[in-house]
Amino acid sequence: MAQLRMREALRDAMLEEMRADESVFVMGEDVGVFEGAFKVTEGLLQEFGERRVRDTPISENTIVGTGVGAAMNGLRPIVELMTVNFSLLALDQIVNHAAAIPYMFNGQAKVPMVIRMPGGGGHQLGPTHSHSFEALYLQVPGLLVACPSTPADGKGLLKAAIRDDNPVVFIEHESLYGVRGEVPEGENGAEPLRFGQAAVRREGSDVTIVGVLKMAHVAEGAASQLAHEHGVEAEVIDPRTLRPLDLDTILASVRKTNRAVIVEEGWPHGGVGANLSTLITEQAFDYLDAPVQRVTGADVHMPYSKRLEQAAIPHEEHVVKAALATLEGTSI
Repeated sequence: MAQLRMREALRDAMLEEMRADESVFVMGEDVGVFEGAFKVTEGLLQEFGERRVRDTPISENTIVGTGVGAAMNGLRPIVELMTVNFSLLALDQIVNHAAAIPYMFNGQAKVPMVIRMPGGGGHQLGPTHSHSFEALYLQVPGLLVACPSTPADGKGLLKAAIRDDNPVVFIEHESLYGVRGEVPEGENGAEPLRFGQAAVRREGSDVTIVGVLKMAHVAEGAASQLAHEHGVEAEVIDPRTLRPLDLDTILASVRKTNRAVIVEEGWPHGGVGANLSTLITEQAFDYLDAPVQRVTGADVHMPYSKRLEQAAIPHEEHVVKAALATLEGTSI
């Protein structure tokens, strides 16, 4: 095993897949000479040249639209958008084209492309550069949605996404790029991860905590605090992919613990937590001893002020409070 940062694990995934398959190429703003806004494409231009690592104009609809056309014609583009916020400029290409074309052409045309999107708050980038849009893309049939929280998962899921014949929205949290973790070494060491397979990060019997992206780490920290300070053993689940969703693993945990807390950084209305809460309530209602609790980002645009920004993002103490509320049978 090698100790890699998330950005290095993602780069290695692209590097290995590009070496193995000449149809794979990277395109986006500053992915070549500048090596990516977050340095995820470091070294790719030097090895593969401008034909396969393409710097593009600042035009997200053009970038994604070109990727859709390339994918329909047999290539496997990895499209990098500088932040998830800018994907709003390409919603037509993502939702009406990439996701819908295989359906409209009855499977005769495929769109095997990956759209990488850094997102999330915590860096004082203000309301137009700090979004968590997992729920937005979760709604769209035809899209796969990946949300890795560890370097190993980042590499394994990105390799799987590149090889998949469906369009994949690959969301990367900006705060996790520097996080280190063990990653299998060698081009054959890290196998692609199967989409729709959640990870149980910590086993427990008292309450189930589901955390998405950075919130998977927050959930683990809260679980440790619950154990040390309150004697509560929480089971922590990281979905890893939201579409397809490994609902079976989540439901099995809830049926064991009889309580659930969902943690996400996105807004509360119509979010990932709202979706999961409904699914748990619909399919495991008889097992619940308390209402499902949701811990979300504040229902505000992300503040620029550091103190206000931190106040708008969930932290361990919020998850601990929600978990204790489920044990008391109350709501936060």
